[in-house]
Amino acid sequence: MFDHKIIFTGPTGCGKTTAIHAYSEIEPVMTEVKATDETKDLKENTTVALDYGSVTLDEETKVHLYGTPGQARFDFMWEILGKGSHGVVLLLDHLDPDPLERMRFYLDRFAALVNTIPVVIGVNKYDSPAPHTLQLEDYQAAVRELGHDIEVFQVDIRKEEDVRLLIMTLLFSAPKHISSPAT
Repeated sequence: MFDHKIIFTGPTGCGKTTAIHAYSEIEPVMTEVKATDETKDLKENTTVALDYGSVTLDEETKVHLYGTPGQARFDFMWEILGKGSHGVVLLLDHLDPDPLERMRFYLDRFAALVNTIPVVIGVNKYDSPAPHTLQLEDYQAAVRELGHDIEVFQVDIRKEEDVRLLIMTLLFSAPKHISSPAT
């Protein structure tokens, strides 16, 4: 059996929990509590440790899905959940006033993983009116300006097929730590 550990990360409210719900074949394990800080203005409950789900792709392949808390005060969980992961899905909320700044923040905070394992970015809520004029090309350009080769997709993480696209992109990406043979 090939087990793959995929981390879903991103800002509070970007859809990590929803993505895991949409794709997991088991009832997800969640550690949500009532939001009591500024997060309550965004949503009623928030993840404080992790979300977990899994899906069996075929008789030899199982994918474990771990969602991180979005709030920086729970950043100790980011490192814990990142250990042993095979890929990172960075979700962004297109309705955020500055999604590119959030993207830079998370790519920086997850730099140890971003530089060694496959990463993909999903821009959620893209079809809703946003407080800016960013297009998908702007996200892609910002990723390149940061020196990364990361695919960026417009997604609706409520849809299983969109989450599957992100997962399959990671699974079929070459690991970043493989170097060409010496000559």
